Amino acid sequence: MNSFVILVNHPPYGNQHAYSALRFAESAIAKGHSVPKIFFYQDGVYNTSALLSPQSDELNLVNRWTSLAQKHKVELISCVAAGLRRGVVHQSDSQEYDLPAANMHPKFIAAGLGDLVTAIEECDRLVQF
Repeated sequence: MNSFVILVNHPPYGNQHAYSALRFAESAIAKGHSVPKIFFYQDGVYNTSALLSPQSDELNLVNRWTSLAQKHKVELISCVAAGLRRGVVHQSDSQEYDLPAANMHPKFIAAGLGDLVTAIEECDRLVQF
C-alpha cells in the first residue's frame, strides 16, 4: 500500500477542489493506503478557519477535515505564512505578531513549508488539489 501526502491549495467553498481532496483522502484510507499528513497552502488555508459557518444543509468541510483527522490519525497542517497573509491565524502566531485574535481551528497545526518538504520525502506520493 502507498502513503500519500495531500496538498490542498484551494478554499473550502467556491470550487470543488477542497472537497475532492477530502474525498480522495477518505477513499485512499478506505482502500488501505495511509494519509499521514494533509497540508493546506495558498488559499487552502481558508479550510482551517474555525469561523466558517455554513448553513445546516450545506457541507461543513472544517468538520469533515477534523473528523477525518481524529478518526484516522491524520495531521492537518496549515502553512503559517499563507495563513498570516490571508488572516487565518494560529493562537501562537496571534501572540507572536501581536494580533488581536486567532481563528485557526485548534485541530490544525501551524507549520512552514519545511514540514511539507519533509512529509514529501517520507511518503510515496504527493497529490495536489
